[in-house]
Amino acid sequence: MSVLTCKLPHALDGRLAELARRRGVPKSVLVREAIEAKIAQEATAPRRPTNLIDALGDSVGSIASGKRDLARNKKHLKGYGR
Repeated sequence: MSVLTCKLPHALDGRLAELARRRGVPKSVLVREAIEAKIAQEATAPRRPTNLIDALGDSVGSIASGKRDLARNKKHLKGYGR
């Protein structure tokens, strides 16, 4: 087993010590349980999109403008942003 050292605020350490005392287990058992629970929670959580294309998903390209060269022809940008 490997060793992990971390710093805890005094209040959190006190709460951890109290729970460990009530359950009759070492604080390290509670910390391992908490880490395992957090990792399991993150594994089942929906993945956050990393970019706009991922965020838009299937809606990308779903709107037909009727202009086949919309992304390449600069004339379509004339007056844009005014």
